Amino acid sequence: MAIFIFFGILFLFFLIVLLKSTYIIKQSEVIIIERLGKFHQILKSGIHFIVPFMDQPRKILWTYTKEDYTGKNYRRYSEYVERIDLRESVYDFPKQNVITKDNVTMEINALLYYQITDPKCAVYEISNLPQAIEKLTQTTLRNVIGSMDLDETLSSRDQINEKLRIILDEASDKWGVKVNRVELQEVNPPMDIRVAMEKQMRAERDRRALILEAEGKKGSAILEAEGFKLSKIERAEGDAQSRLINARAEAQAIEMIKNVVPDSNPLPYLIALNYIKVLPEITKDKEGKLILMPYESSALMGSLSTIKEIFTQNAQK
Repeated sequence: MAIFIFFGILFLFFLIVLLKSTYIIKQSEVIIIERLGKFHQILKSGIHFIVPFMDQPRKILWTYTKEDYTGKNYRRYSEYVERIDLRESVYDFPKQNVITKDNVTMEINALLYYQITDPKCAVYEISNLPQAIEKLTQTTLRNVIGSMDLDETLSSRDQINEKLRIILDEASDKWGVKVNRVELQEVNPPMDIRVAMEKQMRAERDRRALILEAEGKKGSAILEAEGFKLSKIERAEGDAQSRLINARAEAQAIEMIKNVVPDSNPLPYLIALNYIKVLPEITKDKEGKLILMPYESSALMGSLSTIKEIFTQNAQK
C-alpha cells in the first residue's frame, strides 16, 4: 500500500514539474526566461519546455490606466505579468495642465500608440515601461507646449503631434519601443479665453458677411451701370438708325415729288405735311385737352394751300 502511495506522489510530482516546465505562447506574445537569475532566452509563439527549478519566467511590473464608469476620472493600477504583448498598444493619458509661452494654462488629453520591438530591452532597460512612457510623454508635452503661444498651439495640432512622436520615439528607442503615433484628443483653454475666442470668431464671421454683402452690392452696381450704359448705346443706335431710315424716306419722297412735278419745289410740300402731322400735338394743353387757336388755323390753311398749289401745277402740265 505504501508503494502505491509513493508512486502516486511521484507521479503527481512529475506531473506538476511537467506543467511548470511547459509553456504555450500565443501569437504576438513572448516570455522572458531567466536561468538562475540571469537572462537565458525569449519564448516566442508555440509550445516550449524549460528546465524545472533552474529556468523561471521573469515577472514584470506593468501599470494600466483605465477610465471609471463616469468617463471623467482615471484609475491607475499595477500588477506583475509574465507575458509581454508585442501588438501595438494605445495609452490614454489623463488630462494634464500645461502652460503656453504666453502664460495661458490649458488642459490637454493625449493618446499614445506604441509597440514593443525588443522585449529584452523593455524588461531590463527600464522598470515599469508604461509608467515610464507616461511620464516621458507628460514632460515632453509640457516642453513642446511651453515653447508655443496660445494661437500657435490651437492651430498647429498636427505639428505638435509629429514633434511629440519624434522626440518620444528617439527617447524610448533604448527601451525597445517604437512610438508610432501621438494624438492630442482635447486642447481646452480656460473658460474666459474660450469666451473671448467665441466672440472673436463671431466678429470675424460678421465682418466676412459684411464684406461679402458689400462686394455683392458693388458687383450689382457695376452690372447695373454697365446695363444702363449698354441700354443708352443701344437706344442711341436705334435713334440713329431711325433717323437714317426717316432721312432715306424723306429723300425718296423728294425724288418722287420731283418726278411727278419736275419744275416745282418739294420742300414747301414736305414742310406742310410735317406740320399737319405735328398739329394735333401742338394744339393740346398740358392736360392733353384739345385747344384751337386762330394762328394755328391760318397756318393749317396755308399748308393746305401749298399742297393744293403743287397738285394744280401738276394737273396743268
